[in-house]
Amino acid sequence: MISNTALVQHLIDNNSLKSSNIIEAFNNVDRADFVLDPVAPDVYEDYPLQIGHGQTISQPTTVAMMLEMLSPQKGDKILDIGSGSGWTTTLLSFIVGEKGSVTGLERVSELVKFGAKNLKKYSFKNAKIIQSSNRLGLVCEKFDRILVSAAANEFPSKLAEQLKHGGKLVIPVKNSIYEITKADDKLEGVEHYGFSFVPLIN
Repeated sequence: MISNTALVQHLIDNNSLKSSNIIEAFNNVDRADFVLDPVAPDVYEDYPLQIGHGQTISQPTTVAMMLEMLSPQKGDKILDIGSGSGWTTTLLSFIVGEKGSVTGLERVSELVKFGAKNLKKYSFKNAKIIQSSNRLGLVCEKFDRILVSAAANEFPSKLAEQLKHGGKLVIPVKNSIYEITKADDKLEGVEHYGFSFVPLIN
């Protein structure tokens, strides 16, 4: 694929992208702005790319599927854990709009700078990428949506406590993606099998 437009059409054709607001975000946030070499011939290919420090910018199909599971809406307050290149943080910032907010968390300090630099290309005032602590998430806040882009070894129940009522958490655990909804302090989940992620640093 030679353009972001071609990539988006590919994601629609393979049924990864379905929702109009998420499609619009992918059309307006160019993957080339979040890779190490924006003119490399494989920028728009449907596989992960290395961004240094043992981390990757995820496969576009996987990102699209996870955002569809997350179902972000305008005005949402979102936590993006493992923000890496800043791509998902920027996509989410476009979706939630001016009345929403997105906080990207990243453990690798060099990637905090890299992701923040990439995010600034879009001049969104509703988003930021910050250095995460040795605790998972932001324990003093609650969110409408939480996205995790690295695989945990087991489900982190403490992270679910940071969801608002009716909120949703999408997180890889080992080789599955869990889509968790919080309702009346109870968690309801769906497991999607057959994925591979870099490990969650915690």
